[in-house]
Amino acid sequence: MNVTFIETEKAPAAIGPYSQAVRVGSFIFTSGQIPLDPATGQVVEGDIKAQAERALENLKALLEAAGSGLAKVVKTTVFLQNMDDFAAFNEVYSRYFADHRPARSLVAAARLPRGVLVEVEAIALAQDNG
Repeated sequence: MNVTFIETEKAPAAIGPYSQAVRVGSFIFTSGQIPLDPATGQVVEGDIKAQAERALENLKALLEAAGSGLAKVVKTTVFLQNMDDFAAFNEVYSRYFADHRPARSLVAAARLPRGVLVEVEAIALAQDNG
């Protein structure tokens, strides 16, 4: 089975030995998206809502570059620095996934890259799948 490596300037560049996303068969697997502004490479300022918005925008851009989209996501994994941010994160997340509700795991992480408050990764179907 072929592996296609996905890259886009509309999401933060990989800063290590990994890809932004890969497509394998009918599935797209994203790397964790943190709230970095893809234009500057800097963490966006603000609370969990601002950071969640940026991380989810990065995820959306990456999925679109891979030939998919949020409506094709089947599973997300969310890492929060502080579980007290759960409700505020859900408020933002629900705007992105509205009626489409993929399976999700959400865990507290003692420390996330660059000191961010949230990281989100996803598994999605490729757009050309029914």
